[in-house]
This record gives sequence, structure tokens and C-alpha cells, in this order.
Amino acid sequence: MLRMSADRSELLQALAAVVGTAGILRGDVLAGRSAGIWSGEALRALALVRPRTTDEVARVMQLCHAAGQVVVPAGGMTGLAGGHSSTAADIVLSTERMNRIEAMDARARTMVVEAGVILQSVHERAAQDGLMFALDLGARASCTIGGNIATNAGGVRVLRFGMMREQVLGLEVVLADGSVLSSMFDMLKNNTGYDLRQMFIGSEGTLGIVTRAVLRLHEAPLATETALLAVPTWDQVMELLRYFDAALPGALAAFEVLWRDHYELNTGSCSEIDAPLETETPFYILMDVFISDIDQGRAQLEALLTTCLEQGEIVDGALASSETERARFWQIRENFEPEQKKFDKIYGYDISLPLEAMADYVESVRQQLTQRFVDAELFAYGHIGDGNLHFSIYPGQARDRAAVDEMVYFPLQALHGSVSAEHGIGLEKKAYLKYTRSESEIELMRKTKRMMDPTNILNPGKLFDL
Repeated sequence: MLRMSADRSELLQALAAVVGTAGILRGDVLAGRSAGIWSGEALRALALVRPRTTDEVARVMQLCHAAGQVVVPAGGMTGLAGGHSSTAADIVLSTERMNRIEAMDARARTMVVEAGVILQSVHERAAQDGLMFALDLGARASCTIGGNIATNAGGVRVLRFGMMREQVLGLEVVLADGSVLSSMFDMLKNNTGYDLRQMFIGSEGTLGIVTRAVLRLHEAPLATETALLAVPTWDQVMELLRYFDAALPGALAAFEVLWRDHYELNTGSCSEIDAPLETETPFYILMDVFISDIDQGRAQLEALLTTCLEQGEIVDGALASSETERARFWQIRENFEPEQKKFDKIYGYDISLPLEAMADYVESVRQQLTQRFVDAELFAYGHIGDGNLHFSIYPGQARDRAAVDEMVYFPLQALHGSVSAEHGIGLEKKAYLKYTRSESEIELMRKTKRMMDPTNILNPGKLFDL
């Protein structure tokens, strides 16, 4: 049995003095904590430290920096790339108690929040003033703004609004040595030298800990129409993306595509959702359209869909008639329960590549996978409007993760694709970063890390090795 060294015991006492006894969890209390909603494992840590303010985060980092103690930042722990993975020797710093919405300015369309605020809470607060926060993703009820910033989250509206970095006007960050960098601007244009906030957005907690942010809001649409379409070919999928984007300028908010295997899994015997469309086609489009006039907007969309049907661009379609039906359509895209019921193991992937190459790439990976592992299965879907593809792969009984990873990631080099579109690198994709980034780029990242965190205590080993 390992015994805690005296210096670590003193460090934990000093940390407790900063955050209070309720702010540090150890031993039996810590044993009940999860390492994340997707992991199914218990959290491993020397202690879970839960500061309430930026000042407390700064003092925690000062103590850990002086002691050479590794700190792993954690938000909602919904990440899928191992970015918040920790060991029994690490301090995990959670922002869960930093959950205040500090200010809301409806006229300026900004919101000031602490890092631990849940994404759904931001949505709800913005809606009270007729506004919306653009970022939206399946883990909205659990993920935090700090985690969204650290991973540069994407989600379903990137086509219309861009990634998380487009939604952040200002940031406050605590660096590895405990110093505080405050750049809490609330303006869209600020062309004064290096944009330091962008250094931390997408850095996965390796350069600093986000504690507060100024978020950019948008006017909420009067209503959202959701359509589910059955499409015969990939060429028609691409044509329909441009067709609707041109016919509905500025209104196409989401354009998701489900391959037939994913659609049938999530509307089949393992699902509680019945198939809205009985037509069997290789592809299904799930589309959100913002409208400013309820009657005319819906009528215009219905007319466009009728034209597509008459011209054979789609073979079937349904326009949601209520919010309940809208949610049901989106469940077909977002629901993970069917795959969890059917399979005892799933490997998840998040990549991006040019639309022209996407269909052939999917079939090539599927063919390689099933040729090598005859009992394996691949389910494809994603945010095709912005070139982001997801796989859920049942690896079969072989459980050869390295072989499956190579099948998915290696071809992306020739296609000028990315091994991570929105989930980050963390631990899971570290070995494959070289397929997307050149060695000179990776070395510049290393130099930045060494400059910002010379003792390598802040989320070490993520993204790359020093």
C-alpha cells in the first residue's frame, strides 16, 4: 500500500485551507465520483479540488506549482478523447462550484459566466431575453462552458455560427504558476496584437485553466423547422446542402447526415423511437432551418421540399409538426442507448475531410474493417454541413483498437483531413496527431507548452509528449 509523502500531506492541508474542507474530496468521499459520463469508471486522483473563485484557482495553482504537483483540469467530464484522464497521483481541479452566470446584457448581446456553468443553463438564460447562445451539442445538460472552451467544441450549428472560438469575446485564465491573465473584453473587434484568448481555446487545459468568459449571443429565431429526408445518393446529399443554403440564405442552421446503418440502429428493435420514414435509402438528412415568419417560413420550406421530391433529389421526407416531433427526429441522430444495448463495446471517432471524398472514405473504411474483423460493424453519421464525420464502430471480438484506429486515421493524410474535428486530441488521438499536423507545427506547440508551463504540471501528456 502506497503511503503519502509528508510534502503531499502538507500540500493537501494547504489546499484545504484555500478551498475549505468542502472544496477538497479525498478517500471514501472521492471514491464515489465518476471519471466521466462515458467512461463508467471511478475517478482516480490524489484529491479532487473544487475552488469557487478565480482567486482560489490561482492560489491552488501557486501551491501546486511550488510543489511540482500535476493538476488535471476538469469540467463536466463529457470529453471523448481522454483529455481529462487522471492518475491516482494527480490533483484534479474541478470548476463545478464555479457555476455562476455573473452578468447578462441583452442590448449588447453578451453574457459573463464562470467556467463551471452548464451549457444548457446558458441556453435557458439567453432565451429569457429572446436571445440564443449558438453552441449546441448532445451533452448540453452536462458539459460546461470551460470545457467547451478548452476543447473548442463544435456541435450541430457550426455550419451557421462556427466553432466555440467564434462564441468567445473575452477570457480569464489562470496559468500554471498561478498568475492570472484577464482579457475579459466584451467587444467583437479588438485588433491589438496577438489574440491571446485563442491560445487557450482548444488547448485542452494544457496551457491554462479557464475560469471566466464573456460569451457572444445572437438573436433567437422566431421558430425552427426540422426536416428529415431520405436521399438516394451522396451526390444528391452534397447538392441538397448547397440548394437549401442558397434558397434559405442565413437560415440553414444544421445539416446532419445519417448513413442507413445508423438510422436503422436508432429506429430499430434496440430503440424506443419508431422510424418516421419507412423508405430505405443509403442516406438520411436531418436539417434545421431558422424562420422569421411562422406561416410563410414553413410554407416556403414545404415548397422547396416538394420541388426536391418531384425532381427525385429526395424519395421521402417529413417536416416536424411539433416540438415533440422535432426532439424525436434529433434523438435519431443523438441517441446512444441503442448501440449500448446491442454492443458490449463501441469505439467512437470524430474526423473531418472534404465532402467529395466522404462517401468513398466511409465505404473504404467499412470494407477494410469487415475484411479484417468479420464480426465488426460501422455506423456513420455527422455534421456534414461542416465536413465533420462520426463513426461508432463495434470492433468485434478481436478488440484490436490500434488496428481499427489505423484504418480510420491513416487514409486522412492523403485526403487532407483531420483526425479530430471537434473532440480534441487528449490521450486517445495523440499518436495520430502527426497525420494532421506537420512536425514543425507540433514542435511549435511543444515550444509554446514549455514556455507557458516549464515544469509540465498542467494536464501533462495530453495532445503530445514533450
